Amino acid sequence: MNLKRITMGQHIRDCLLILLLLALLPCLGCVPQSTPGNLVDDLGRTVTIDQIPQRIISLAPSNTEILFALGLDDRVVGVTEYCNYPEAATAKPKVGGFSTVDIEKVVSLEPDLVLATRIHGKTVIPALEELGLTVVALTPSSLDEVLNSITLVGRLTGQRKESSQLVNSLRTRIENVASKTRNLPPNQRPRVLYLTWHDPLMTAGTGTLADDIISKAGGQNIAHDISGDKAINLETVIHRDPEVIIASVGMGTGEDLPWQYVKTEPRLEDTQALVNKRVYRIDGDTIHRPGPRIIHALELMAQFIHPELFYATE
Repeated sequence: MNLKRITMGQHIRDCLLILLLLALLPCLGCVPQSTPGNLVDDLGRTVTIDQIPQRIISLAPSNTEILFALGLDDRVVGVTEYCNYPEAATAKPKVGGFSTVDIEKVVSLEPDLVLATRIHGKTVIPALEELGLTVVALTPSSLDEVLNSITLVGRLTGQRKESSQLVNSLRTRIENVASKTRNLPPNQRPRVLYLTWHDPLMTAGTGTLADDIISKAGGQNIAHDISGDKAINLETVIHRDPEVIIASVGMGTGEDLPWQYVKTEPRLEDTQALVNKRVYRIDGDTIHRPGPRIIHALELMAQFIHPELFYATE
């Protein structure tokens, strides 16, 4: 009899324990995500994130685009005057220009995270850190590094799942292009001039997003021996005889001036690009901003450079 009572008691306790666990199950998903802790940003700085940021300021349009793409728009409390995509970003409070950050405005918005970039490394970041603000710099210069930046932002904001899904989607699109261009021999890779400005002539050399995009799109950048975004001599352009010219438009107040220059400069008339009517224009924001839209720039470049492999439109 006593044994039977003991067995019954254990059974009741077990049932109560199971019921308690079932009651707690709905709350398990409510447990706050673990904080990122220490991480190294793109400037090689070790940054400590003590809690998931809830008030974020972006000091670059590319950073803003990443935040919105990860569904963090409700946490963005400040952006630059140049953060114009997506449209909702234009309604956010402004903290100055890209290189002219209003430190007082940033502080007044009480951010627990500021996303900066390389241009802020010397003065802005030290000034913000002296005031006790947490700053992380993103400085991607290749498509792979753009994906790494998205992953990093996902990690430090607690949006790991969202960043993983976005990165996987973008990586698939990159591979869709690369699979058609990766094994092209040099003689099937057209010589490409990417023009960022016309007065003086400016182009993108090695170590730039545009250079990486040209290569992955199956072209040869005629500015391969130039490092970074630099000026290029018109005589050099003529001598290297680009087969494809792609001009950046829409940046700043330039509108489509670089494209108009290419179309009307008489000394370019005999280049293969002009002879064969292979002059194109591309939205400068999509190719110069290291955010999710950079993959669209890759797809357009591939269309321009290899119309036989991709559908091309001007």
